[in-house]
Amino acid sequence: MAEALSRATGNAVASVNFDQRALDTLVEETILLASVTGVMTQLRPAVEEREYRPPQHDTVLDATRLVGYLMLPVTMALGLDPIVHGHLTPGGGFQGGVVLAAGLHLLYVTGSFRALDRMRPVNVFDIGEALGAAGFVVIGLVGLLVGAVFLRNLLPIGTLGNLFSGGSVALLNVAVGVEVACGMTVLLAQFLAQEITIVTKGAPR
Repeated sequence: MAEALSRATGNAVASVNFDQRALDTLVEETILLASVTGVMTQLRPAVEEREYRPPQHDTVLDATRLVGYLMLPVTMALGLDPIVHGHLTPGGGFQGGVVLAAGLHLLYVTGSFRALDRMRPVNVFDIGEALGAAGFVVIGLVGLLVGAVFLRNLLPIGTLGNLFSGGSVALLNVAVGVEVACGMTVLLAQFLAQEITIVTKGAPR
């Protein structure tokens, strides 16, 4: 706690994750990246399978659709908040990223798989996942080049409680948020595609 406060990081957990043991967090982030890559490899259409575009069914209750549409912006805001303020308040990039990915898939709960498919192009989110992971590494390399220590906290620590405080903790938190949000979105997309849009060749649907 004293170390976190000395670096103007209100969230002691974020100080541990992104400052005092940031290298461990990088390894954990890489594990998620590898896991998503493995799922994409395993769930790609096999030789005996084909992609199928499901028809648009209107079987969702109006109340469910209404709640889904109302909760979508609320959930997205709740996901963004711990990513942006993770160095100040409880939460962080990982938690916020998971909430963002889940919130985006409320479009599927509303009964519109096609709308979800348009809103989350898998290729774009796949690139976003890689950029988030690469951003973490780049920030670490800057510390190595300038301060001779990988992932060294080089930015001004600012004033405790301000948005621009904690040094590089805030940037690393955002990088993790981007990587996790995009990675979990790709992960959910692959499972949904396997269940909804992938069928065995010749099989009726």
